[in-house]
Amino acid sequence: MLSLQRLTELATAFPEALTYEVAAIEVDDQVIATSTRPAIMGTLNLSRDSTYRESIATSTQSAIRKARMMAAAGADIVDIGAESSTAAAKRVDAKAQIASLVPVIEGASDAGVVFSAETYEPEVVHACLDAGAQVLNLTGTEHEEAIYRLAAQYNATVIICYVRGANVREVSDIDIDDDPVPHLLTHFEERVARARSFGVDRLIIDPGMGFYYGNLIDPLTRVRHQARVILNSFRLRKLGLPVCQALPHAFDLFEDEFRKAEGFFAVLASLGGVSLWRTHEVAHVRAVREAMALLDV
Repeated sequence: MLSLQRLTELATAFPEALTYEVAAIEVDDQVIATSTRPAIMGTLNLSRDSTYRESIATSTQSAIRKARMMAAAGADIVDIGAESSTAAAKRVDAKAQIASLVPVIEGASDAGVVFSAETYEPEVVHACLDAGAQVLNLTGTEHEEAIYRLAAQYNATVIICYVRGANVREVSDIDIDDDPVPHLLTHFEERVARARSFGVDRLIIDPGMGFYYGNLIDPLTRVRHQARVILNSFRLRKLGLPVCQALPHAFDLFEDEFRKAEGFFAVLASLGGVSLWRTHEVAHVRAVREAMALLDV
């Protein structure tokens, strides 16, 4: 059971990690000091294969409307993708992704929406950054050199997602153990160094808890692992970079109340020192963030 005693044990085991300071999130000319206020990333899906139905936009105009609503509700960044990362989702080639993503980015950027483009294809990266996206949510490793060069050219912020294969669509297993942090630190140390070698300095790391893994099919096993990684995020701050976490929606735990699940995990993210909360429920999660900031218990 999650309790004050368990949280105390975690903090006591890694006292030095409680004092790690991380860089602010920089997007274009905006600086978000997440040490005092975690940032919120809204999730907008253009693929009908996405599992969170409420996040799906069925047309360009629908996507533009949803993006504006998310920004108005408190999203600092709107993450937009045209291909679902679930195992059963159909593959969407670069040309089709571009056709879906670019009109939305062009249509809402003028309204002040800050877009993050989720992809692993260099052609998509180029098109989205050229259309006005300011953040790249990198879900692959295969084309890192080309993608990092583009990010440096556009001075884009890059979210480096934990990916074991060439891209997130190559289903793999994940290490499930009592302490996932050492492996994650090793993974990110190497990839962060590589990004910086190509001139990319605006970086965020994401342990990939929102992706599909072959050995995390059992819902309870999955959500326990997600919660463990979220609560241990303060240890990943050793790299000096903001940590992004996808907030689980845990359908099997919350059932009819699943839309409140991400607010619950936002509390764990706050306790775990997560700098950027990726959510489908922007308004609800924003309310939780404000409550956590105002309550001095």
